[in-house]
Amino acid sequence: MFGKTFVRDLISRSAESGPDRRKFLAAAGAAGLGLVGTGALATALAPTANAAIAPAAKKEAASAAAISDSAILNFALNLEYLEAEFYSYAVHGYGLADSLTTGTGARGGVTGGRAVPFLSRTVRQFAQEIAGDELAHVKFLRTALGGAAVSRPAIDIKNSFTAAARAAGLIGSHQTFDPYQNENNFLLAAFIFEDVGVTAYKGAAPLVSNKTYLEAAAGILAVEAYHAATIRSTLFQRDLCSAANKISDARDSLDGSTDDDQGITAKGNANIVPTDSNGVAYSRSADRVLNVVYLTPKTATAGGFFPNGVNGAINTSGG
Repeated sequence: MFGKTFVRDLISRSAESGPDRRKFLAAAGAAGLGLVGTGALATALAPTANAAIAPAAKKEAASAAAISDSAILNFALNLEYLEAEFYSYAVHGYGLADSLTTGTGARGGVTGGRAVPFLSRTVRQFAQEIAGDELAHVKFLRTALGGAAVSRPAIDIKNSFTAAARAAGLIGSHQTFDPYQNENNFLLAAFIFEDVGVTAYKGAAPLVSNKTYLEAAAGILAVEAYHAATIRSTLFQRDLCSAANKISDARDSLDGSTDDDQGITAKGNANIVPTDSNGVAYSRSADRVLNVVYLTPKTATAGGFFPNGVNGAINTSGG
């Protein structure tokens, strides 16, 4: 999720401080991640002698050490706040409880959001399950971070969807897009998020060296992939391929020069699982994830779904 700066071992560096690190380690264990044994923990926390590190490794270690564990996990928490608020409103008609939105940094409100008038029992149940998963992700990260957790930033789940729909060419420059008006609009709105989450977590996977934490990250990645496949499949079944492909093209125009993002059809056939020629999903780094959620291809610290930016050290999109 966080590009080359992602922590290679979630134990090896502190949170924001010594006390926060102890809280993080204790909370992570309580949340089910567990510890890897006192011997391994001692080794992970011990400083590495400079003489034992090759020049290239030194440079990589310095880059990785520039951002703490809590900064990285807080970046993920910002994104989970966004998803959890969107799905909670769509399913329940209300957002997260206040007790799940406090922390460090400026706490913001949520603009927009209301219950979707679901007509399909299947789509309603899909939405309910995804909403529950995203709520669990927020709780999990907040527990792991303890006192270092950032608060929910200001989130716009109203005007941002109109901006995204205009950019994708789904509506005209003077029209508005309401993701809560009906099931089809809801599914298209969900499509904006889910593919981004998969590519983000996949980008983090090769940079996590501790197997316990790698397993947890892989578990979240799997959940996001299940969500994405469900949304993509439902859009395909409802013949919303053209609209979904336009959203994919719009995301691709925001996150750099490479043409990676894929719609739900390719050459007239279903493309439910977007992969390369090896059948491998692609990745997004943190700055490119922010390009998408800020709805800009430029360097920025706010915009789109986060009108005042995200909280925490990782807050700037790529240019």
